[in-house]
Amino acid sequence: MRLRAVDVIAIIGPAAVAAAVVATLAAAPAAAEGSAEKGKAAFVRHGCWECHGYVGQGGVTGPKLAPDPIPFETLATFVRTTSRNMPPYREAILSNDDLADIYAYLSSIPKGPPAAGIPLLNQ
Repeated sequence: MRLRAVDVIAIIGPAAVAAAVVATLAAAPAAAEGSAEKGKAAFVRHGCWECHGYVGQGGVTGPKLAPDPIPFETLATFVRTTSRNMPPYREAILSNDDLADIYAYLSSIPKGPPAAGIPLLNQ
């Protein structure tokens, strides 16, 4: 399940989203500054893979994050302020640089081939 900004707002409330977005934009580095290589290591080191899979494909306990991740600001807000099944990862636990690197990693994951292009699936 892909989380949309509307879902985040419904979960944590409009005022909390506005405050979190302002704080995130002021404190977080731009996603373009992240390193996909460092992000892959941070994704594993911080345990993201345990729920979201090694390539962000999602699993039983965590939604799909890649390919085509949600916008960086939305992801950063959710990661920092979530009150759902995933615990919030404050900056003391997951630095802004690591978060930007993780986003760069998720953004670097290519889409898989379409099912029609996989011979074994078309037999």
